[in-house]
Amino acid sequence: MVFSQVSASNQNYLKAVWTLGEWSDEAVTATTVAAKVGVRLSTASDAIRRLAEQGYLAHAPYGAVALTDKGLAVALAMVRRHRLIEAFLVETLGYRADQVHEEAEVLEHAVSDFMIERIDAQLGRPERDPHGDPIPRADGSVPAFGALLLAEAARSASNRGALRVERIADDDPELVRFLAERGIVYGAEVVLREPPPYSEAVALSLRGAREEVSFGMQAARAVWVAALDEGAPKR
Repeated sequence: MVFSQVSASNQNYLKAVWTLGEWSDEAVTATTVAAKVGVRLSTASDAIRRLAEQGYLAHAPYGAVALTDKGLAVALAMVRRHRLIEAFLVETLGYRADQVHEEAEVLEHAVSDFMIERIDAQLGRPERDPHGDPIPRADGSVPAFGALLLAEAARSASNRGALRVERIADDDPELVRFLAERGIVYGAEVVLREPPPYSEAVALSLRGAREEVSFGMQAARAVWVAALDEGAPKR
């Protein structure tokens, strides 16, 4: 497997470049990569330069960072490992969704290809992880994803019907836990409500429940939703 020829540190850089571009149209730069990986800019810049020299990245000085085909293969393999491990920890070992990210960050570098294949088969070849993120397939293809940020959906009166939570951003485990404690998890069915006057809050209720839940736009920008009639993806 091509990623086995790449150090764990470099695997993290390549995965970071891919995930930074997964949910944003903004250019990926050395600065954003450094923040994602959690290192100094100078450290990230050196790593990006080396990976570009090795053919894994395309990067012009002071410009955007992009994966080459070679780098993309490694990045997708690592994202696949990470998300399958997260799914395994939740479905098989009873972890909560807010507990799995850091565990998967360690385990993704340690388990064998055979174990990843067995996990995939055991779980029924899921297309989403516990947060709703698409799990890349073994052939490198990525399941289609169609949803709207809750923060955007809340601005439109046409979205007052029942919605399904399609994704929870997992960058902040505390926010994942905050939302889960209010029933806002991947797969939950919700109905948007009118927010309080002069408020930036988003108000909603779980489908079939009377109690309303409200939270600010920071949390609403971490949730993706879709109309219920659009068809649920394979879980």
